[in-house]
Amino acid sequence: MRLLVFLLFLVLTVPASAQTAPPPALAANAWLLLDHGTGQVLVSHNPDERIEPASLTKLMTAYVTFSALQAGTITLDQEVPVSEKAWRMIGSRMFIEPRMPVTVDELIHGMIIQSGNDACVALAELIAGSEEAFAHLMNREAKRLGMTNTNFTNSSGLPDDNLYTTARDLALLASALVRDFPEYYRLYSTREYTYNKITQPNRNRLLWMDSTVDGMKTGHTSRAGYCLVSSAERGPRRLISVLLGAESETIRAQESLKLLNYGFQFFDTVKLYGAGQELSRFRVWKGQVNDVPVGFVDDFVMSLPKGQNDRVEAALASQQPVLAPISKGQVLGTLTLSLDGRQIGQYPVVALAEVPVAGFFGRLWDQIYMWIKSL
Repeated sequence: MRLLVFLLFLVLTVPASAQTAPPPALAANAWLLLDHGTGQVLVSHNPDERIEPASLTKLMTAYVTFSALQAGTITLDQEVPVSEKAWRMIGSRMFIEPRMPVTVDELIHGMIIQSGNDACVALAELIAGSEEAFAHLMNREAKRLGMTNTNFTNSSGLPDDNLYTTARDLALLASALVRDFPEYYRLYSTREYTYNKITQPNRNRLLWMDSTVDGMKTGHTSRAGYCLVSSAERGPRRLISVLLGAESETIRAQESLKLLNYGFQFFDTVKLYGAGQELSRFRVWKGQVNDVPVGFVDDFVMSLPKGQNDRVEAALASQQPVLAPISKGQVLGTLTLSLDGRQIGQYPVVALAEVPVAGFFGRLWDQIYMWIKSL
């Protein structure tokens, strides 16, 4: 298939400035900063290195639980039986007991705020019948979300040789939680929770250090080190940071805040194209008209280094041949964006109008013309 290429140069109003400041040197084994609105990775270090996720596993436990609530298979006020396995869980706990009634809502608070391993097992057994079956659901959701380098074996994150993930996959999961379950995500900003007359604080120190941070989750084991997935919203922008393998609680909080501050300070989110804006017109064969406008259905926004907007170049390539009939919204080509000669990404462009098929003689004429051109 041949490609016809049209070059476009973006002329934006923000003036060019000095090169983007280098990211901070962080005391961690791996880290990644994601722009939630655009899905772009702004900076990273060892983003695809497999690590033990520890209690960051609970982000997926929460995702599956919220999915079950959304599907109506469980309810917040539903009372949950506490098995001996859940009761005897080691590590961080919310201290549920077999003879004390506990609801799904209380277990979710215990899982998110108190990082209760016992709460995770109780929820897993309620939703899937066993923790092993629940791990299957976790891996199914991970695959659907595009977490290609992750495997879950339990709901709590207790050490297991076959339990692993990466900074990139955790960022995908965290972003999906914010996007898909905003009504439950707000729980991650709760600073403390009391159950069974025991009050425990949220382990995410950033909730006290920066008012724009509203989640998400801490994790720690001897092998994983101190880990933190954080999310902050400043104005219209939300950034998600993943920091893995720090040496202490204090360091993981300080380094995560450095990463978030860097993203907000040195990047802007810019609308490059408006919804329905015509980027170009592609030649159409065998249609009632000879061309079709192409662009994006929604506003096209990107995170770019501050002051470097006018350095962006775009190459628009159409699929060839473009044959009628064409439906509105049909993908017809690809927009490739580059900054200072380095490719940023490739994005599908779609038809902004329908093109019905031509009559017999119109189709015949185009077929002959296409045959001649191919000689």
